[in-house]
Amino acid sequence: MERIIAGMERLSPFVRSVKITRSDYLVGEWVDYDHVYTYIEQGEAEILLDGVQYRLKAGEAILFPPMKLHFIRSASSEPLVQYIFHFDLFHWEDQSKWQETGVSKGQQVEIKPEEELLSSLYPISFIHPAHRLEVHKRFHILHQEFLSKRPYHQLFMKSLALELLIYFLRNQHMSYEGKGKKTKGWASIEKAVLYIQQEFANPRLDLEQISLQAGVSTNHLSYLFKEQLGVTIHKYVTYVRIEEAKSKLLEGNLSITQISETAGFASIHAFSRTFKAIAGLTASQFIEAYSTSGRAMSKEEINNE
Repeated sequence: MERIIAGMERLSPFVRSVKITRSDYLVGEWVDYDHVYTYIEQGEAEILLDGVQYRLKAGEAILFPPMKLHFIRSASSEPLVQYIFHFDLFHWEDQSKWQETGVSKGQQVEIKPEEELLSSLYPISFIHPAHRLEVHKRFHILHQEFLSKRPYHQLFMKSLALELLIYFLRNQHMSYEGKGKKTKGWASIEKAVLYIQQEFANPRLDLEQISLQAGVSTNHLSYLFKEQLGVTIHKYVTYVRIEEAKSKLLEGNLSITQISETAGFASIHAFSRTFKAIAGLTASQFIEAYSTSGRAMSKEEINNE
């Protein structure tokens, strides 16, 4: 902790993205090359980070380190409202030009040593009720600055990010250590997920292939996914394919038939049926509903849906 405190004295965070999301149902996995600060404003979430399971409720925050695979799913009947900002601990000339926040499937990003300053930090903080209003206010100001891009907005966002980080650190309790539940079979789950992300375009991808890569039996891998992630392997593969299809649809460079093939569907009919069942819209309706003035949406905007 002393090392962290000393390092905080020279911190100069660069805020890349700020968003407030509301989801009636959320399940998915992410890998980000930067830090992600997430505050739960409403609802509850089950989170798997680096093989450890956490359950967060309103008033709690989590700090995701760079390049750590994490899963999030809504865990209550009420909508899950999250305040989120992506940031680097320091302002790097090269990384400040990066626009996307997530890492593309299979992409590897080298983390600068200075960005590992908070790597030993316990990732959860229970924000004291007396401080929640202040956190709420600062997040909304941070969000407005990010959207408005007024003069000196980066400097103002830097100061707000520092304040939010201080609230996170001051509200940490050592008693939280050990409360995270270690997920059984995390190594196998991670191997399976990485393989699925690499091979989802193959329409013949099946449980046997995935299990072989994960180094466990088909029955055991099925059990791990259902028990730890709350979804079947088939549903997870479908989720990855549909998310890929959404991204390609909004880029606007391929036909729907081509996208169905690149996303790993055996036929356009299977794609159309599955896409409408999950997205609630046909592919054409999705493009019309979420394209803004005909332009392709960014990955960040897609992830807000």
